[in-house]
Amino acid sequence: MPFGYSSGGGRRGFNPRIIIALVIAVVGIVGYLSKKSINPVTGEKQYVNLTAPQEIALGLQAAPQMANQMGGIVDPQRDPDAKTVADVGHGIVKNSDASKPESPYREAFNFYLLNDPKTINAFALPGGQIFITRALYDQLQNEAQLAGVLGHEIGHVIGRHASEHMAKGQLGASLATAVGVGASDDRGRGIGAAVAAQAANQMLQMKFGRNDESESDRFGLRYMSQAGYDPREMLGVMQILRDASKAGRTPEFMTTHPLPENRLKEIEATIKEMFPSGIPDQLTKGRQLH
Repeated sequence: MPFGYSSGGGRRGFNPRIIIALVIAVVGIVGYLSKKSINPVTGEKQYVNLTAPQEIALGLQAAPQMANQMGGIVDPQRDPDAKTVADVGHGIVKNSDASKPESPYREAFNFYLLNDPKTINAFALPGGQIFITRALYDQLQNEAQLAGVLGHEIGHVIGRHASEHMAKGQLGASLATAVGVGASDDRGRGIGAAVAAQAANQMLQMKFGRNDESESDRFGLRYMSQAGYDPREMLGVMQILRDASKAGRTPEFMTTHPLPENRLKEIEATIKEMFPSGIPDQLTKGRQLH
């Protein structure tokens, strides 16, 4: 049976829409596969949309606009909390695998406190620009909890998650377009098919997002431990966020960083895997923040 058919004079033949759809799909798939890259820090094979220098440049370019939307950057020369954020962040990078010689990001990291007292959030831009809001910082109790948050965000950068999402998003959009073109007819039936395909693409991106969060949790636990902090304090961060949510103040962090109940169990399991004989005595909570 041919790929498709069109009616006309009782004769059947190729439907040009199917051919066009196949071309769009093949171009999208080939374009995605051409973006294969080996992560210089983890050695993982990935499909990414940007080179490391492009990620760094994009993050630096977007940082001022993102900061302005959330109260602006707090000056570390004038505010000790902002200095603590920068010191703890750079300390994690310096004393962990995040500063491997082959890492293109090791000199690119910057850590900022944002002057937003209401939005509980922390996030990373591609290439190493990392932010935490005043609202989240004020909820944290010690340096180890801060290290857990920043280590998690460092993990997103090292994992090249933003660039991966860009590549997967472009592939998904191409396939959704192909489905829409291939299913289209004079009655406009392709619109529904394209919408369904796009919805499937979005669900797939959500799955990738959950995987990224789990990977970043593992990165963060390892990095904070390598920098001398007790990884169990990351459980305290999760509990702080959960309590904030129960109080009717849903953290933005939980929107961009999903917090299912089993995430606490995953963190506990990772800690046990890292330290089967127990947490070494030299790993500490660090100093109190408030």
